[in-house]
Amino acid sequence: MAGYKGRMGSTAAQMVIDNPDFELVGVFDARSQEQNLGEDDRFKGQDVPAFHDLNLIKTDATVWIDFTIPTAVYENAKFALNHGISPVIGTTGMTDEQVKDLQALAKEKKVGGLIAPNFGISAVLLMQFAQQAAKYFPDVEIIEMHHDDKIDSPSGTAISTAKKIAEVRQPKQQGNPDATETIPGARGAEYEGMRIHAVRLPGLVAHEEVMFGGPGEGLTIRQDSFDRISFMTGVKVAVEKVNQYHELFVGLENLL
Repeated sequence: MAGYKGRMGSTAAQMVIDNPDFELVGVFDARSQEQNLGEDDRFKGQDVPAFHDLNLIKTDATVWIDFTIPTAVYENAKFALNHGISPVIGTTGMTDEQVKDLQALAKEKKVGGLIAPNFGISAVLLMQFAQQAAKYFPDVEIIEMHHDDKIDSPSGTAISTAKKIAEVRQPKQQGNPDATETIPGARGAEYEGMRIHAVRLPGLVAHEEVMFGGPGEGLTIRQDSFDRISFMTGVKVAVEKVNQYHELFVGLENLL
């Protein structure tokens, strides 16, 4: 379990501990100084080796769960694949080139893996519903809302939503072609004519709205993750299934 000091990582570590079919054989976090997970007040009584240097990890793990940070996840995933460990990655922020490199490495090593922008079942359904709606409503804006500690913007879920919509929608410039921004950035980021807006506020966890507009009507699809425990169903499914494959998938829907 990589990133166990963070909120998502600690929740995932607890999920593994609580599942009788899983065994937590190691934890990793570059911010940690503990030698054992039991030294962390949240995990007292657990006897699990803890590492803070990637190069010093020795493990017989079959799955590597990663909830770390965008600057670390690529090297973490390469380490896992090179050691025959199936990565289940919830960390966002990797470039398309990095993902392609990891997919090529997974095929070379014949190791299964998953990169999931979101492990929430509601988020997976939102992306599928949005893709269906975009066939009929090409004018669309995406609003993603997260807690104010989130590092990357827009979220991986919002980017994945835009990519899925783009598969069925021709690039289209939305709005008035002569429109100007009084304050730069007011219209949000642009992806093939779609606009993506990122909200960061305390009190939020993870939420997304996809708004479609047409002549005289509109459609809004929204999902809300109120607690990080909502992501654990998807993580559990991924851990159970990922070893059955020999390639690296992007999107939880590939395992459902």
